[in-house]
Amino acid sequence: MSTDHISALLIELEQELQHLSMWESIPPSVDALASTEPFCIDTLALNQWLQWIFIPRLRALIEGGLPLPLNCSILPIAEEFCSQQSDDCAKLLIIVTKIDQYLS
Repeated sequence: MSTDHISALLIELEQELQHLSMWESIPPSVDALASTEPFCIDTLALNQWLQWIFIPRLRALIEGGLPLPLNCSILPIAEEFCSQQSDDCAKLLIIVTKIDQYLS
């Protein structure tokens, strides 16, 4: 499993979040980031979880030469999140689908 492909997908994900104005300059509180719920659903919006937890963790695994997760299922929550957004999230969903497929 090449990490170049997932690294490229993470860049695409970051760029799309920026394009949708969902990329934030100020991180959430330490308490919000410390949630033990899946996707920090109780403290973060999905875009925040992607930016502040998912992308950095995957990049750290890649940079450390550590194994990537063998199962990833972000698409269902991404679809729910996007259904509540006014922006067109179609490209975001495509990128998330590719990440799910790559890590499954």
